[in-house]
Parts: sequence; C-alpha cells; structure tokens
Amino acid sequence: MNVSVKNVTKRFTAKGTPAVFDASFTATSGAITTLLGPSGSGKTTLLRVVAGLEVADQGQVFFDDRDVSRVPARSRGIGFVFQAFALFNHMTVRRNVAYALEVRGASEEEKRKRVAELLALVQLEGYADRYPRQLSGGQRQRVGFARALACRPSILLLDEPFGALDARVRVELREWLMQLHETTKLTTILVTHDQDEALELSAQIVVMDQGRVVQVGSPSDVYDRPRTPFVASFVGTANVLRGRVEGERVALGSLSVSVPSGTRDGAEVRAIVRPHDVRLAKNDGEQAGRSLGTITRMVGLGAHVKLQLELPSHDPVTVQLTRGEADAMGLAVGDKVVVDLAEAKVFVEDYSI
Repeated sequence: MNVSVKNVTKRFTAKGTPAVFDASFTATSGAITTLLGPSGSGKTTLLRVVAGLEVADQGQVFFDDRDVSRVPARSRGIGFVFQAFALFNHMTVRRNVAYALEVRGASEEEKRKRVAELLALVQLEGYADRYPRQLSGGQRQRVGFARALACRPSILLLDEPFGALDARVRVELREWLMQLHETTKLTTILVTHDQDEALELSAQIVVMDQGRVVQVGSPSDVYDRPRTPFVASFVGTANVLRGRVEGERVALGSLSVSVPSGTRDGAEVRAIVRPHDVRLAKNDGEQAGRSLGTITRMVGLGAHVKLQLELPSHDPVTVQLTRGEADAMGLAVGDKVVVDLAEAKVFVEDYSI
C-alpha cells in the first residue's frame, strides 16, 4: 500500500511557526521510507499526521487512492511502534502482544495462535509468560513490534524505535528489522535522526529541516547528490568551507575548486566535501601552485585513519583514508601534504551549482 502525503501543514498554535509546512512525499508500497532530520524538524509530527494521531491543518494523506485525512487512527489499519517501549508493565508478554486482539474481541484460540506466531517472528519464543521488567531493552522493543503487528496492519509506523537503546543493541536491532521487513514486506515509515540507520535501512529517505521536506531520494541520491547545503552537511560527515567565485574558480582560502561557467563572479559560496573525498599527496617539495595543509592530528579507527589538517588560511579539514593509504604515504603529525578538493559540492544561496 502506498502512502502519499500531499502539502501537509500542521500548527500547534494559531499564529506560531508551523511544526510541519507544505510537506509532500510518497512512501512506496512494501518498502522502508525514512523521515530523517534533526530534533525539531517536524518528522514525528508528520508521522503522527500519517497515523491519525494529529490532524493536519492543511493538506491530505492518502493510503493508495483512499483519502484518510479525517479517518480516525483506529480505522486506518496501521501498526505503531514508539521510542518509549509503551508496554503494560502489569501484563505478561503474551497479554501485551494480544492486547489489540482483545480490544477487537478476538477468540481465545485466535489470540493464542497469533501470539505464538508473532513471538516466533520476533524471536521471543519462550518469553510469553515474562513481564516487561524481566526483559532487556532490545527484547522489550521486539515485544512492541509484535504488538504493533498483532492486528495485521497494512502500514507500519516507527517513531525512533531504537532511540532508547545503547549503540550496540541499536546495530543488532537494525539488522533484525531488515530481516523482519523481508518477512512482512509491509509499507514502513521510520522516523530517525540517526543517519547510519537511515542510510542502511531505507529504500527512500525524506530529509526534513525546520518543518519542511528539503529532499526526497534514495540513500545514494541524498548522500552523493545533495540539493542543499543543509542536506550535504547533515547527511554524513562533511567539511564546510566558505569562499567566493572568482572567474571560473571558487577561492576557498588557500584552496580553490572549479565552478561551472555562468556562475556569478563574486558570489559567496559554501563548498562541502566529505572526509573520504579529500585527496592527499605527500609534499615532494615542489610547492609552487599547490595547495598545502599541515597534519595536526591522526587517529586510527580500525581499517581507517582520521586526519585533521590545518590549511594556511587556518581552516580545519577532516580527512579519512584507509590504513593502507596512510601507511603507503608514511604520514605523521606535522607533515605537510598536498590537498585536492575536486569532489567538493559548491552551493550558492542554498542552490547547488
């Protein structure tokens, strides 16, 4: 089932800044679409509008061709998993999972079969008679998934489902969620501020900033072809250098990069380049016309080495090399290196050029 959000605006005060403004995107049937953005960007509010837990002031929400904008949440056929586990602590795992079925008047046999099926699906067979306090955080969240799936929803909505968990458990559950999705094939909308989570799990990413949708695309589109400086700097680690267009070059302190013809001379720009896209060469002493930086810090990160450079303009630049590349160049703190920013994305007045 496709979910289409069309020009949705939501305010919480009559004259206040909208929490969501004129937001549009389509979540493709059977895929994971992620709403990604910093805190306060409007992603949870937009998810709650899709769920029917909030009513949009303007705009519409469609499930396939059905306008559900004024349909109550209980009639939308959705499953919702919250960041806070939201389990009933006085109920066993079995009763937590069966709760929605009880509300709908399911028979005891139906509840028994469905609970057994779901506990097997979330890999919690044998935990039916435990209480939430007897489970780990990851296990409790898997119970939350089972409960959300109990009434066979057409759409699964996930609001920071791993946000309350530590980093190791988050990574484990990320892999588990991919396996679960492969089994259920449910249309899923995930809210997160974790870029790695979004890039790894999503077929499509909806990037939000200050209540607006600023880019919609595949993970590779959003990462490699950002449309705004915000997207370029928020999705993944990036160096941001300010400069000015001078003819067919952009001057960035002591460095420069090329710019397409037709760009206004003298325009103020931002050049954004990812650490792994910065190219280095060991200084061979022939410095004329070459852009040099000084290594001020080196940190080994497993298979990679993170370098901090200082340019002659005193701008810092972070570089990521493979350990093999760093070893081959014999780099050390204090070395001067030739810096190439050819892969930089250049933006003028918030538009890519």
